Amino acid sequence: MFDLHRLRLLRELKHRGTLAAVAAALSYSPSSVSQQLSVLEKEVGVPLLEPVGRRVRLTEQGEILVAHTEAVLERLEQARAEVAGSLTALTGTLRLAAFQTAALTLIPPALTLLRAAHPALRVHVTEAEPEAALPALRARDFDLVVAEEYPGHPHPRHLELEEVDLSQDTLRLAPPVGAGEGPAGHPWVMEPEGTPARRWAMALCRDAGWEPDVRYESTDMLLHLRLVEEGHAAALLPDLLWCGRKPTVPLLELPGGRRSRRLFTVVRGGSSRHPAVRACREALARAAEDIDRTAGDG
Repeated sequence: MFDLHRLRLLRELKHRGTLAAVAAALSYSPSSVSQQLSVLEKEVGVPLLEPVGRRVRLTEQGEILVAHTEAVLERLEQARAEVAGSLTALTGTLRLAAFQTAALTLIPPALTLLRAAHPALRVHVTEAEPEAALPALRARDFDLVVAEEYPGHPHPRHLELEEVDLSQDTLRLAPPVGAGEGPAGHPWVMEPEGTPARRWAMALCRDAGWEPDVRYESTDMLLHLRLVEEGHAAALLPDLLWCGRKPTVPLLELPGGRRSRRLFTVVRGGSSRHPAVRACREALARAAEDIDRTAGDG
């Protein structure tokens, strides 16, 4: 019989990459993690790790064990959901991560709905971009993630994660205030290189036949908006930024087929039936519907 705690340490190493990262995440010392994994190797009877430079990676047998550990943990997620579902009131903590514009606009009304319906449920919210939040979800740092996907740039799918669509968020061109409507010839603000938003934005501009002069880089959409308002840069802004309010800058429609990003929630397999996860997804969906309805009325 293999020790589940040690198996989880092996799984954490696969997802986090280094002994130091595992130790930091679980509040252990690296030597303690290494010792526990050495004991696991003795239990299994074969090497589970092999050196690669100054790092280590899982052997084929280590990968096999992690795959079975994932299946065991998914069953435990299902058990946790069934136990929670047998209770009359929602309690405990739900750890939620969301990117900035969702954190600004969807999370507060969703929290209001959850507080009214489930006052004993504690929701811990972290602002995090999907490229950081989704690996953290797989590593069990979060229970639910609000993520985004840009048109023509699908994010990697993972079999152990379950996605549910939330809404479509229209993206529009915002030229610098006072600089005319043409997108070319102006400085730009975009998200940092390597992000899905940046790849989509660059492809959009290049397909239109010109290279944007990107002088400002930030994941902060409020900074993007401020630079547009002050006439310093053009930007591509999501409608979610306005949350039903009147835009403060001129907005132009983008070419067909490139106008919207997909918003969705993600959880680990086996946890989608947990009452707290279901309640949070329902609250987020209601918040998104209310925002869409307000925008439509406007």
